[in-house]
Amino acid sequence: MGTITTESIVSDQGTEHFLTDIHGEYEAFQHVLKNASGAVKRKVNEIFGHTLRETEKKELCTLIYYPEEKLQLVKERETDLDDWYQITLNQLVKVCQNVSSKYTRSKVRKALPEEFSYIIQELLHESTIEPNKHDYINVIISTIISTKRADDFIIAMCNLIQRLTIDSLHIVGDIYDRGPGAHIIMDTLCDYHNFDIQWGNHDILWMGAASGNNACIANVIRMSMRYANLATLEDGYGINLLPLATFAMDTYADDPCTIFAPKMNFSDGTYNEKTLRLISQMHKAITIIQLKLEAEIISRRPEFGMEGRKLLHKIDFERGVFVYEGKEYPLRDTNLPTVDPADPYRLSDEERELVDKIHASFMNSEKLKKHMRCLFTYGGMYLVCNSNLLYHASVPLNEDGSFKHVRIGKKEYWGHKLLLKADQLVRTAYFDEEGEEKQFALDYVWYMWCGPDAPSFDKDKMATFERYFVGDKELCKETKGHYYTLRNRADICDNILREFGVEPGPHSHIINGHVPVKTIKGEQPIKADGKLLVIDGGFSKAYQPETGIAGYTLVYHSHGLQLVQHEPFQSRQKAIEEGQDIKSTTFVIEFNSQRMMVKDTDKGRVLVTQIKDLEKLLVAYRTGYIKEKE
Repeated sequence: MGTITTESIVSDQGTEHFLTDIHGEYEAFQHVLKNASGAVKRKVNEIFGHTLRETEKKELCTLIYYPEEKLQLVKERETDLDDWYQITLNQLVKVCQNVSSKYTRSKVRKALPEEFSYIIQELLHESTIEPNKHDYINVIISTIISTKRADDFIIAMCNLIQRLTIDSLHIVGDIYDRGPGAHIIMDTLCDYHNFDIQWGNHDILWMGAASGNNACIANVIRMSMRYANLATLEDGYGINLLPLATFAMDTYADDPCTIFAPKMNFSDGTYNEKTLRLISQMHKAITIIQLKLEAEIISRRPEFGMEGRKLLHKIDFERGVFVYEGKEYPLRDTNLPTVDPADPYRLSDEERELVDKIHASFMNSEKLKKHMRCLFTYGGMYLVCNSNLLYHASVPLNEDGSFKHVRIGKKEYWGHKLLLKADQLVRTAYFDEEGEEKQFALDYVWYMWCGPDAPSFDKDKMATFERYFVGDKELCKETKGHYYTLRNRADICDNILREFGVEPGPHSHIINGHVPVKTIKGEQPIKADGKLLVIDGGFSKAYQPETGIAGYTLVYHSHGLQLVQHEPFQSRQKAIEEGQDIKSTTFVIEFNSQRMMVKDTDKGRVLVTQIKDLEKLLVAYRTGYIKEKE
């Protein structure tokens, strides 16, 4: 056990940073981590005020965010590099002193890069006010420059500033799908100093795919085709898509697959027309396969109550219409050569062979295994942390606000127990050996993606077939569960908090993602008198036309709780070359009447208990109840 001191529990609470629904937008995600939702910029403004020009402060911030790249640009333009080093290192020392001031020395020491640990400690804990100390610091800096270590030292200082500005990172679900770099985000997280993940429905879909559920695999590929995002599958995880491409070209050689054209309204023109047509063909091929694979699970698990989602047999192939509840709807696409009207859910021999090949590719991806281990080690269905309850989507409720009882196997689960059971089944699907329990868990992971009573979904249906083949707005409507209406009520939020062991109070909150807040239509992220916060504001470029912004992040520190609303991020290149930061607006949700200390946090309460136990041991030793061992 580490040293426990009074200093450990009376220092300021470290900054907690909350992000959700990143959806593969790795450049925006990495930039938000680097600038700590604008916290670095605010600190630079506080420290240097009017003593630096705005351009100089922008240059310093860019250096802190991207030290390696910025140093290269500086070297190309600076005529007196040693002078620039001297000024910049002094500025970085001041910023580092500021961001490290809320932590204990031992905590800062653990965060220091080993190579420069001693020197940074000397610089951080010496005052520049006293002339002698100021000279001492300048001698250290001059020595760093003269020994040609300035670049390495600047990079180490900038990375330290980034690390100390965010003490802990909470990802409230949906790392995967839509954007091009979920694998890059996972690489970043796997190396991050302190984080946790509350699984979102898209994360669970990928976990199901990595566990070997073919319906989940088909959904993952379909989503990738829908957004022309092949990079994550091919470059990130080495998934071989050639068999799918070959099958699609053969099956739909003369089919333009128009309705399966990927969503490219936000594309940077990566693909030419020929490639886009191939992606459309692959998109159509995997969609039909997905509908058949899902029908296999639905038939195998009548207890899921999803028989109504088997829809291929409702097609009148001769007339090209979809017959549903006595009404006929014209099909948007009638070329379905792989669907046998006499047995519409049977995979053709070629489709079955294709599924086996793709399955093997997912199972053999080492990078995917590494990232899944990270998701399981640092993730779960929910988290309670410092009086905040974090989960991605919902806790299913009845219309009267009571917790909905959901049957899984032979038992019913609700509230807190339902999320625990779902968590356990997701882990069983991935880790257990072959057997009946694993097979049920594998099927249930797919249910978590689209099942009506799944806490990660909680809608009456996922209208995949209707969106592609029918397009009727009423048929495509997905009705959300009662939770999404009732969470606007403070009393409901209090009941949910109590269910998860959190005492409702002025500083207790539920933090959600999942449903984008359409700011452009006047929707608000703060609900139930501030008890519930929905921080999905559209990190994903695909959602930004609907939300009107580019995401929210939440920052919780010793002064209170702040919601940060972001404008779209241009690019990493523009951030480095032109100093373009994300434009962010900060809203104070709560202001603490007195600063939150470590002793006020969950960790602080554990430390207080440990200190009391040690004090009891000390009394027992002094009074002779415990003898010293010889």
